Amino acid sequence: MPSIDYQTAFQLAPVGLVLSRARMIEDCNDEVCRIFGTTRDALVGESFQVLYPTADEFERTGARIVPIMNAKGMYSDERIMKRANGELFWCHVTGRALDRQDPLGSGIWTFEDLSQKRPVTAELTARERDIAAQLVEGKTSKQIGKLLAISPRTVDIYRARLMKKYGAHTAVDLVQRLVNH
Repeated sequence: MPSIDYQTAFQLAPVGLVLSRARMIEDCNDEVCRIFGTTRDALVGESFQVLYPTADEFERTGARIVPIMNAKGMYSDERIMKRANGELFWCHVTGRALDRQDPLGSGIWTFEDLSQKRPVTAELTARERDIAAQLVEGKTSKQIGKLLAISPRTVDIYRARLMKKYGAHTAVDLVQRLVNH
């Protein structure tokens, strides 16, 4: 029986894979390059920040990841990311720290492009994107507020803005429009 070539398996995996250290890209596979529309040479050695719509979203996401990684050892969410050409798209991201006590140290991350199932249709602010991603996960205003360190009332205000932007009449209608549009 031939031995498994793990480097080839990594490169040809059907999901985007990134090996990281201190939120820097140490290595990535072909699928990550396809998803983000760039090359391995352009990503290796760069901060994950190049994959985010804004530096602020990069910082807020990092702050959100730490307590969840400390508690669970891994992190997963759906968020809007940015391709090399500036196009925004929905992406499912999952990560695991190699050392649970150092959640942003060495880790492995997966990326799945959700743009075919869930295109970005409305121009959203960074906070609206954060809240939309949590609404799609089925979280309540109280849960979202706690996760994002804002009041549930503030979440409700952003939800109302999202409903207006998407022409939704109820919270359920909004979630359906976020998922289907």
